[in-house]
Amino acid sequence: MDIKQLRYFQAICQHGGFTAAARRLHIAQPAVSIAMRKLEAELNLTLLQRGERQITPTVEGEVLLGHARRIIEMSEAAELEMRELRGLTKGEMRIGIPSMLGSYYFPPILMGFKHRYPALSLSVYEQGTRRLQDMIRVGELDLGVVVADPPPEDLETRLLTREEMVACVPKEHPLAASDSISMEEFFSHELVVFKTGYFLREFIDRYSQNHRLSPKIAFETNLIPLTKAIVRQGFGITTFLRMVIEQDAQHDLVAVPFDEPVFLDLSLAWKKGGYLSRANQAFVEYVLNETNSSAQNKKNA
Repeated sequence: MDIKQLRYFQAICQHGGFTAAARRLHIAQPAVSIAMRKLEAELNLTLLQRGERQITPTVEGEVLLGHARRIIEMSEAAELEMRELRGLTKGEMRIGIPSMLGSYYFPPILMGFKHRYPALSLSVYEQGTRRLQDMIRVGELDLGVVVADPPPEDLETRLLTREEMVACVPKEHPLAASDSISMEEFFSHELVVFKTGYFLREFIDRYSQNHRLSPKIAFETNLIPLTKAIVRQGFGITTFLRMVIEQDAQHDLVAVPFDEPVFLDLSLAWKKGGYLSRANQAFVEYVLNETNSSAQNKKNA
């Protein structure tokens, strides 16, 4: 029993005969008759009562007709949804973004993508880079922005941008006029840092361990506005990506580069070998095009 046989059977019951069903289906009448004989033989049941003027379903045929209607409806719904997905008129994406990128880098990209594909649904999750990688691996996310050097072997990655990591101090701070700052000097101040699992915190932890330095952590928070407020009030200094300070609305924070510049490669990642829907493929293509255009504009500026 296949979907074609059920469509023929439903048409016969709806239109009361083989000829009318064939006309409605735009096929030859013998094809309908042959399909019904095969279906009845396969099920070993008489499904149609063949009268002189009209063909009607038997009791057994009525039972099958109910199933046939539901199966055909579900099949048509599936075909429609697949057509919508092919045309990117429907779909959902689950995207993970670290907080700094979610606040300062991705908003125009997300809005631009939504404008181009208004019927697609985006669910955006904010987490640290390690947590995002784990969520991609277990299927909780379709895509995520990660910082990893080297990239994890089980994730497919595409480089989005390279951003500089800088110290952030208030304008009145003694370091504000410095051309650069050493890591040793940075660690001598009270620090406001992200919690474990975020890429800037990982860098601080790794550097302090490798160089046997003890960071003076005064505050731990993943809230960027709170971190800025603490720094403004002089209760500590922090590290941000340069974009965060350059786009700060109050312009009262200063970016001080490190003596040895620190750059982080930010990549869009998904599970290697995993299924990437057409909606997600469109998002990857859009983001990469946008970031390439942005990089070219900076280069030409």
